[in-house]
Order: sequence, then structure tokens, then C-alpha cells
Amino acid sequence: MDNANAQEAGKWLYKAYRDLGAAKRLIYGDDKYPDLAVYLCQQAVEKALKAFLTHNGASFGKTHNLSVLTEQRSKLDTSFEELYTASEILTPYATSFRYPSEVMEPYEADVAEALNLATKVVLKI
Repeated sequence: MDNANAQEAGKWLYKAYRDLGAAKRLIYGDDKYPDLAVYLCQQAVEKALKAFLTHNGASFGKTHNLSVLTEQRSKLDTSFEELYTASEILTPYATSFRYPSEVMEPYEADVAEALNLATKVVLKI
């Protein structure tokens, strides 16, 4: 790993923490926006995974699919099995609830699960 990779990875991780912090505010703040919160949980994990890959000199294409990024990560480190579950659960939040549909907001339990998973992943990476 070179210094440029470390700096770029730091930028990705900074954004991941910002997204996670914003998600918490949207869940626990006075004005609640659970639809945006789950999106930001997905984004936090995506950026944390990209930080890990960048730090290790791995390239990744333009994707929001956490399962794809998790597969790339597993080639470098297989120690975080829960990441597969988190990826499957959080990937749909990249687009779900962002546009009008029959279900406009996630259930409270889904929001709690998204935040819990995102927090675990970001802190682990």
C-alpha cells in the first residue's frame, strides 16, 4: 500500500462516517426521514468497502451493489462473514424508497436493522 492509496482510502472512510452520522440524525432527530436514513446506511457501507479496497490497492468499477464489493473484499480478507448478510439486506436501499411506489417508507424494524448493520460494517472496516 502506498501513501496515495492511504489518503484516498481515508477520504472514502470519511464519507462513510459522514453518511452514517447523517443516517443517525435522520432516525433519531426531531424530523424523521427513515427512507433517506436507510439509503445513507447503504451508502456508508458502500463507501467503507471502497475505502478498504482502495487501501489495499484493489480497483472497483462504478457499482452500488454491495454484494459485488463484498466479493472483491473477500479476495483480500475473508474474516467478516456478517458482511455478506449486510450486503444482501442493504443493497436494495440504494434505490428503494427513493422514488414513488406503493411502499413509501421502510418499516421501523428495517430501519433499525439497516443502522445496526451499517454501524457494524463501518466500524469493522
